[in-house]
Amino acid sequence: MKLLRPVVTVLGILLAWQALVWATAVPPFILPGPGRVAIALAGHAGLLLHHATVTLTEILLGIVLGSLFGASTAMVLATSRTAQRWLMPLLVMSQALPVFALAPILVLWLGYGMASKIAMAVLIIYFPVTTAFLDGLRRTDPGWVELARTMDAGGAALLTQIRIPAALPALASGLRVAAAVAPIGAVIGEWVGSSAGLGYLMLQANARMQTDLMFAALLVLAAMALLLWLAVDRGARALVPWQPEAIAHDPQGVA
Repeated sequence: MKLLRPVVTVLGILLAWQALVWATAVPPFILPGPGRVAIALAGHAGLLLHHATVTLTEILLGIVLGSLFGASTAMVLATSRTAQRWLMPLLVMSQALPVFALAPILVLWLGYGMASKIAMAVLIIYFPVTTAFLDGLRRTDPGWVELARTMDAGGAALLTQIRIPAALPALASGLRVAAAVAPIGAVIGEWVGSSAGLGYLMLQANARMQTDLMFAALLVLAAMALLLWLAVDRGARALVPWQPEAIAHDPQGVA
C-alpha cells in the first residue's frame, strides 16, 4: 500500500500533464509531453548523469558543511551570552540580504567551479539549521537541567549529556529543511555561472530550444531532491528514535 500511493500519484500527474498538452495543443518547444521527455531522458542519459553527479556533489557538500557550521554556531550561542550579544544581531541581519543576490558575488570571488555553488548551498542551509538547533538547546526541560546540576554536572557535561540530546529533535527538523532547500542554492549558483551541473544544462538546453531536455533535467533534479530529503528524513528518524510520530495510526493501519 505504501508503494501503491506514490505510483498512483505519479501516474496521475503524468496523465494530467499529457491531457494538458492535448487540450491546449501547445507546440512541443513550449510544453513537451511526457513521452518526449522520456525519450530525452533515455537519449541523453549519460549527459544527465554527468551533470547530476556534479549537482549532487555540490548539494551534499553544502549540506555537510552548512549543518556543521550551523550546529557549531548554535552551541556557541547557547553557551555564551557574549556570543549571543555579538553574533545574534549579525545572524539576523544576514538574512535581511537576499541570499540569491549574493550568487554573482560568490561566483566572482570563488570562480565558476564547485566552490561558489557549495558556498551558496551553505549560506541557504546555515540559518535554518542554526535557528532550529538553537531553539532546541534553549528549550531543554528545566527539570533535567536542575537534576544534572544537583549531581554536580559541569557546563560541558550539561551540554553534551543533557542539552544536546534534548535538542536533537529540533536539529533533525532543521536538517530536513536543509535537505529541501540545498538544491535551490546549488542550482541558482549554476544559473549565475558554471560549466557543469543540472542548472547549467537547463540553461544550455533552453538557449537551444531543447525544451524536452530541459524538462528531463528538471525531472532528474526533482527526483534527486526527493531522494535526498527521504534519506535525510530516515537519518533524522534514526538520530532521535525516541521521538514519537506526529500522526498516529489505528490498529487497522488507516491514518
